[in-house]
Amino acid sequence: MKKSESATDDLAIASRALQDEARMWLRRLTSGSATQWDAQAFKRWQHSSPAHQQALDEAKRQWQMLPPVIGDLLRSDPQAAAFHERSLRKPGMGRRAFLGTAAGMASTAVAAVIYPPLGLWPAWSEWDADYRTATGEQRELRLADRVSVTLNTQTSARRQSAGGDTTGLELIAGEAAIDVTSPGRGFSISAGNGRSMADSGRFEVRRWEHKVCVTCIAGSVRVEHPAGSRVLQARQQTVYDAAAISGIAAIDTTVVSAWRRGQLIFQQTPLAQVLEEINRYRAGRVVLLADAVRNSAVSGRFAIAELDAALLQIQHSFDLHARTLPGGVLILS
Repeated sequence: MKKSESATDDLAIASRALQDEARMWLRRLTSGSATQWDAQAFKRWQHSSPAHQQALDEAKRQWQMLPPVIGDLLRSDPQAAAFHERSLRKPGMGRRAFLGTAAGMASTAVAAVIYPPLGLWPAWSEWDADYRTATGEQRELRLADRVSVTLNTQTSARRQSAGGDTTGLELIAGEAAIDVTSPGRGFSISAGNGRSMADSGRFEVRRWEHKVCVTCIAGSVRVEHPAGSRVLQARQQTVYDAAAISGIAAIDTTVVSAWRRGQLIFQQTPLAQVLEEINRYRAGRVVLLADAVRNSAVSGRFAIAELDAALLQIQHSFDLHARTLPGGVLILS
């Protein structure tokens, strides 16, 4: 890659990160629970640079465009309206959660796209992370002479240390690949109710919703959980949640680690799951309203840098109608 192209990519990543931060601030300040400290911190962020102000102006523009557009969609598309009603009935998604947004901007129509479960905003728990990647960004950390960590898209982590040395990370959300290049003091990743440790080798930890998946790529990794422990060897994987840990499963590491090569690989994967994975890497949100094809199998290899082309291929393969909304929202029905 030429230096000019690399510089352009860096600027694009920085711009996306500022957009994420601006939308996060808008969510917080219109939530009805913002504090005076939040207001002061927001002002400092806003006036940090012209780029910060520009990102805020763009986020406001997109925010203000969403209510009428989504309202029209819900009035004209029965599938979208049904999806919206299902979202409101989910635990923690009651109508009260949506009523604290600023008058004239928010409505329950907007809630189906702006708020979880659609996940357009970083979670509040990620704000105090030491490291955080934006949508589509990957970041490499050199945490010790023998340890390097690659953070995947939409990942937040906190540094753990002892005696001034970094001994591990807490994975708040997202996915991390850990390479321990030589034997020595162990390195650990805490995620949820579990902790994964390796003296040498390579492993990956992914945390999403209420689950954590640990995969050993090379060497071995020990996973400790209140419900038991597992020792994984190369090409093995385990999954745990707050209450239980699974057995050990054999997996294809070329598929699991494809993201490190700039690819997403799917093997007879349900379409709804494929789109959820694409949403981790693509700014905005893809919403599937065609229930009839949610479980249709998808097999393929897609370049992360060309996900819009992948979505176009999916659209044609399943004869879906696409509608684009502000903020990178794509409705497939």
